[in-house]
Amino acid sequence: RYLAELAGRTEVILPVPAFNVINGGSHAGNKLAMQEFMILPTGATTFSEALKMGSEVFHHLKNVIKGRFGLDATSVGDEGGFAPNILNNKDALTLINEAIAKAGYTGKIDIGMDVAASEFYRDGKYDLDFKNPTPDPSTFITPDQLGELYQEFIKENPMVSIEDPFDQDDWDAWTKLTANTTIQIVGDDLTVTNPKRIATAVEKKA
Repeated sequence: RYLAELAGRTEVILPVPAFNVINGGSHAGNKLAMQEFMILPTGATTFSEALKMGSEVFHHLKNVIKGRFGLDATSVGDEGGFAPNILNNKDALTLINEAIAKAGYTGKIDIGMDVAASEFYRDGKYDLDFKNPTPDPSTFITPDQLGELYQEFIKENPMVSIEDPFDQDDWDAWTKLTANTTIQIVGDDLTVTNPKRIATAVEKKA
């Protein structure tokens, strides 16, 4: 009710739940750089229906991963999502789309991500293979290249939300992505509930 009042709403509506279904980053022992891949049942008419849809896709995803990588690939990360040992972040999105289709919810379930990009930010660039004990700086990508990758994600997938797509102090990259996309860009590490950082984010339109 408090949040509804803050938003200026008289009717209390539960938000669409976000199910964390594939883990990477520091939350998993695989090679995946980006931290959380989520599904959002935006086509559900009730919270209970959304819960049912999310649960069904999660179980279909387990079978998709098992069929492609074997049973041992269905272990879970710290956040409860599956943690198959894949390196390409696009592969994670492909697995999720396949699970959504097998569950019969194409067009009814969207995708969100929590990238936690500060985890793999290295001297102004981004290392998508940051768990490799012998990093190769020649493979690091620029903020613009990472931004282009996100645009590909958005174009090729039912993507509605990306959280922490860049390092918390990479302000220019945040501003550029926010200005050039219509989806939700979420700042968690960016603002850390700090009034000064929130004010800076507003000022920079990040």
